[in-house]
Amino acid sequence: MINIREFNPQDYPKVQAIYQEGIDFGFATFQTEVKSWQEWDDAMISVCRLVAEMEGQLVGWAALSAISNRPVYRGVAEVSIYVTQEARGQGVGHALLKNLVSQSEALGFWTLQSGIFPENQASIALHRRNSFRILGVRKKLGQLNGEWRDVVFMERRSAVTGL
Repeated sequence: MINIREFNPQDYPKVQAIYQEGIDFGFATFQTEVKSWQEWDDAMISVCRLVAEMEGQLVGWAALSAISNRPVYRGVAEVSIYVTQEARGQGVGHALLKNLVSQSEALGFWTLQSGIFPENQASIALHRRNSFRILGVRKKLGQLNGEWRDVVFMERRSAVTGL
């Protein structure tokens, strides 16, 4: 059984370890080093921070970051979602993203977006399953380890807020 709950700062060491797994995976992020607690806390919006547990073990996390500090974009956020290798394919990502969408809409977010490496087909499928659509591919958006990488740009528009 998957339990989704609010993140608390004591969870960060495990969140950090899961984030490192994502970095090591090579298809999850442009990040090459795990953020410190302060960097992560500063980067993520203070609401909509979730963790997933299975059998008492933290196996995933999801959070939102602002895409801009301009007031006009206050309802638009970028999704970060990471699941341990052992828990992948067991519905953890879906449970996290479904809850993140629900919470974000209740708080007035009208657009969620994600940038995903094309090789990460599981993440693209997860986002599609949660009503995200592909807007396009941003060619050579950034470099990872000296290699230019494309990013599939996806978004989900709320059907209940920001109409």
